[in-house]
Amino acid sequence: MTQRATRKTIGASALDKAVQVRDRDILSMVEDAVHHREVRLAFQPVVHAVQQNQTAFYEGLIRVTDPTGRIIPASQFIDAIEERESGRLLDCLALEHGLRTLARNPGIRLAINLSARSIGYPKWRKVLHRGLSRDDTVAERLILEITEASAMLVPELVVQAMRDLQQIGISFALDDFGAGYTALRYLKEFQFDIVKIDGQFIRGIATDPDNQVLTRAIVAIAQQFDMFTVAEFVESHPDANMLGHLGVDCLQGYYFGAPSVDPPWQAFQARSAAL
Repeated sequence: MTQRATRKTIGASALDKAVQVRDRDILSMVEDAVHHREVRLAFQPVVHAVQQNQTAFYEGLIRVTDPTGRIIPASQFIDAIEERESGRLLDCLALEHGLRTLARNPGIRLAINLSARSIGYPKWRKVLHRGLSRDDTVAERLILEITEASAMLVPELVVQAMRDLQQIGISFALDDFGAGYTALRYLKEFQFDIVKIDGQFIRGIATDPDNQVLTRAIVAIAQQFDMFTVAEFVESHPDANMLGHLGVDCLQGYYFGAPSVDPPWQAFQARSAAL
């Protein structure tokens, strides 16, 4: 091995070790935050594709705060805790915050993310039933989002749980559709209420004929099974208009608003009161 190759190998090894240490530190910090309930929701609007000034619902995205108060997005830790007990507890906290938000704001609908591993978790079920018992309008305003990859881990469990909870008014959204390999027979059996189209098909769709065809096909499948469609990661005016033209029902992304720990509906209410 040449000296240059040796230095390159040593550098890569040092980088890998640094990444491992960082991930271990983040995991430790997240588990500690979950233990102390130091989490909150950040809210992002999901708007109607035709009337883009009207919000259909909000997504509540879980955020963890580190010891300095810095907010850490779930993307930096969710994979690391997905299979751990702390992942189940985090889902419990997200649902608890979501149910409390719905109870305090009767005019909104809210989507909360959920791992398929948590859907049969006794503590999660207890949080759900406690929240529903306090306000009988919450169920019909609650949307539970499950990623395509998560749903395929235990499809039979998800199908049965969905049927039970849909009977009391709760809706279900299939998140990141197109990112994985959902068998079409499962898509039929799941009977999701909402399909969220993965961002890889959405970014730059105004100038991407291939993604326009794929998105139109997803919309057609969703319409066949009476599912609403939401396009994720909408970041420009041309993309938003193209998605409306393709028949997508709702849009979500930074073009309409970044996730905010300050509830966006409160700012809207304040502006309306000032008029």
